[in-house]
Amino acid sequence: MTTTSISELMADTRLPYAVRRIPATTFKTLLPLPQTPQTGDIALAEIESIGKNARLELASGRLCTLHEGDLLAVVFGNRYATKQFEGYARRDGQRSDLLSVGGLCGIVESRHATVAAPTRLRQLGALGDADMSPLRLRDFSLEPASSTKRPSVVAVCGTSMDAGKTYTVASLITGMRRPDFNVAGIKLTGTAAGRDTWSMSDAGACVALDFVDGGYPSTYLCSLPELLELYRLLTAHAASCDADSIVVEIADGLVQRETAALLRSPEFVSTVDAWVLAASDPLAAMGGVEELRRRGIEPIAVSGLVSMSALAIREVTEATGVACVPAKALQQVELNSTIAGNMSRTVNASDQHSQQNGVAHV
Repeated sequence: MTTTSISELMADTRLPYAVRRIPATTFKTLLPLPQTPQTGDIALAEIESIGKNARLELASGRLCTLHEGDLLAVVFGNRYATKQFEGYARRDGQRSDLLSVGGLCGIVESRHATVAAPTRLRQLGALGDADMSPLRLRDFSLEPASSTKRPSVVAVCGTSMDAGKTYTVASLITGMRRPDFNVAGIKLTGTAAGRDTWSMSDAGACVALDFVDGGYPSTYLCSLPELLELYRLLTAHAASCDADSIVVEIADGLVQRETAALLRSPEFVSTVDAWVLAASDPLAAMGGVEELRRRGIEPIAVSGLVSMSALAIREVTEATGVACVPAKALQQVELNSTIAGNMSRTVNASDQHSQQNGVAHV
């Protein structure tokens, strides 16, 4: 497709969560599609058929219903979701698939047996600016920030997708925040969708950030150096927003590629002051606690779906020796004061260790 002005087309184009950092006035030209799309490339697509994703999360956060013929700005990216799609930043001629509600596109490689086929897209061209330069998500990431403040960090990880991590994160933020104590929320890994960051904001986070703010539509297949750079960027911004503590959500399960890489990284683990594990059931909780301990990590609590049953709570606590805490209890100031106290002791010990060994916190 030849380069053309797209002002008329963009007036009818849906802008999803994945492109929320790009001003609508930036979309000026339609360029030929790249032969081999790269993660973060932005394109204009038309819906050919509706499948799994029948709705799109707009940059504003509103969910809109999709129809055949609708125009979307989409971002090429990779997706890893054990209960939905495995997909990659590719196209088959002009065809591609909608990989997420947040506007990620690519080609589905595999899907969960219970999930419908993806919504099909026809790529119309790459989106460019007024200078006819292709638009890429990385060009709109946050600028580096600096702060002398060193917030404490609580990391929430899970035994699997949909284990209750997001609600656990929101509950921690609700319970920890006080008039004189600011709590930030960060979704470090995953696939572009606003549900998690909106949940953090609703819980009272002083700022809620995710990998999209770092220029990534998703983090699947990111290298460890890229993840650490992203982590430094987002935590520095949270600190510059006067956060006293940061609750960081790590997507998917402990054995997922990027999660496992972070857990193996002394550079990342040394910056975390407290760990909370979200689990789906007692056996998963046992395995998750054992895996964390194998990495030298001792969680201060288990929560998530498993904590919805009094019997399951008892099983987890007896089997692991770690307190299993319902998410609603995490929202209580009294409990979180205890957690904050444990974190404070961990921070002091960690800082002393860092000073002795010349290790700096991220």
